[in-house]
Amino acid sequence: MVKKQKKAQESINARLALIMKSGKVDLGYRSALRNLRKTKAKLIIVANNCPALRRSEIEYYALLSGAGVHHYNGNNIDLGTACGRYYRVSMLTVTDAGDSDINFSVPGQ
Repeated sequence: MVKKQKKAQESINARLALIMKSGKVDLGYRSALRNLRKTKAKLIIVANNCPALRRSEIEYYALLSGAGVHHYNGNNIDLGTACGRYYRVSMLTVTDAGDSDINFSVPGQ
């Protein structure tokens, strides 16, 4: 079971690196809210140590705008490292996936 989770995490990190290279991404909570209000966001990736109130607010706005939410299995330091940044990233908004084949489906629809 642990190998499967680790392989899935590596797959997400590889797709995230491809999105960072060829797509359009905004980092941070405020830009995520801004993009959700404008309905530009296609996918929101949230770190697992993001505060619960912020996470639920993002999920609510994503439900209204039709964007997907993915809960990243690492903390904000791991998410920042996966993005190729040297700082912490609590959430990131994918507005254009570029060459990546990441799934934008909203669960429950």
